Amino acid sequence: MNRRLVLRLLGAIMLIEAFAMAPSLLIALCYGDGDAAAIGKTILLLCGFGLPLWLFAKPDEKNLRAREGFVVVALSWLLLSGFGALPFVLSGVIPNYVDAFFEAVSGFTTTGATVISKFDGLPRGVMFWRSFTHWIGGMGVLVLTLALLPQMTGRTSHLVRAESPGPSLSKIVPKMGNTAKILYLIYGALTAIEFAVLIIAGLSPYDAAIHAMGTAGTGGFSNYGASVGAFQSVAVDVIITIFMVVFGMNFALFYRVLTGGWRDALKSEELHWYLGIFAASVFGISVMLIPTYGGFFQALRYGSFQIATVMSTTGYATADFNLWPQACKMLLLILMFVGSCAGSTAGGMKVVRAALLCKLGRREVRHTFQPRKVQVVRFEGKGVEENMLTQVAVFFFVYVAVVLAGAFLISLEGRFDIETNLTAALTCVSNVGPGFGMVGPMENFAAYGPFAKLVLSVLMLAGRLELFPILVLFHPSVWMKQ
Repeated sequence: MNRRLVLRLLGAIMLIEAFAMAPSLLIALCYGDGDAAAIGKTILLLCGFGLPLWLFAKPDEKNLRAREGFVVVALSWLLLSGFGALPFVLSGVIPNYVDAFFEAVSGFTTTGATVISKFDGLPRGVMFWRSFTHWIGGMGVLVLTLALLPQMTGRTSHLVRAESPGPSLSKIVPKMGNTAKILYLIYGALTAIEFAVLIIAGLSPYDAAIHAMGTAGTGGFSNYGASVGAFQSVAVDVIITIFMVVFGMNFALFYRVLTGGWRDALKSEELHWYLGIFAASVFGISVMLIPTYGGFFQALRYGSFQIATVMSTTGYATADFNLWPQACKMLLLILMFVGSCAGSTAGGMKVVRAALLCKLGRREVRHTFQPRKVQVVRFEGKGVEENMLTQVAVFFFVYVAVVLAGAFLISLEGRFDIETNLTAALTCVSNVGPGFGMVGPMENFAAYGPFAKLVLSVLMLAGRLELFPILVLFHPSVWMKQ
């Protein structure tokens, strides 16, 4: 393993995190809530550790191999969360470090699960940092690093492949550094548009920034206990619903539209599956909710928002879906698995994998009565290689296995029922945020013990990094010299 290159990359990550805390420090100084010192100390610590690694850990070889890419990504996210938790602890917002680490992991992985019960009077600088972690983690920390430092290492595709959501890596331009810059420009532009529209809808600049970052990163941290429901605004509900759906799309499609290839973008099979699942789910749940809300349009308002927030894995709430009919909850549970498009900021298993699993299942059924016929699974107009289908099937198995293993481990504490524990594990792996039972949209994760919170933190990281970058850390051969 090229340890010097790994250490230098980790040093760069710490320096970028210090830089990313600067806006939160400015807000803390402007509002004077007493949290500026906590953020400032964290920045100094990050620079104190990161700068020596950046300056002195100079590798002889800059090319990054696949296993080193996985290690760098996994360790980067652990370091980011470890240092990112310090402002919560030092400011007293979350005095317990394990709880603060859980909150930081939830932020960077864009999960949105929280241990905070009361939001009144919390310092705005730290709360801004809490939401800003969504924005950083949404597109990917290593993608940001490549955008800022494109010449830092060769063969950067290993970094992006290990961090990017979805079954395949797609460059939108030949150089990965330029791809990273384009992705962040699109990401930033869409965030700015939502920010402006939310201000027009009546939100304060601070509230608009918090909820725009939460939507863009599909994270769902709000500065209100009632989440988006605190605004009681149809306009805000509609705006955030639309942008949650938008940020659940593959960002490569936006690039195609901007470069004149909008016809190709509209022909995307993945997009058709995504919008089809969304539309069918919204119609179905709205019909089922008519008795609850007394009319179709009210049911449509609340149903579409919750479908969007679960499918995009954002985790905002305008209603307590924990109280909805069981059929509605079952639909939401299924959508927690599915998630949104590959190449988006959303979590979940991804629509493309769900589509391929459906097609693979259909092929195997046909094969039982047409065993001699060669049947090719096609997606986006092309035949899918058997290797890719195997990867998707294996990923689904590992995904379910990790959810079940996590649910078993947290159930060892004996605090909650099976509904709470199972959905807590699922919502963390899928990076959704709220689950059912005692971790519903109007509840939080504070009642879990330290062991369960650490397990759930690992599940969030595993889900955000598509499982394998975290799992490879536990394989001995990764750490052996070759």
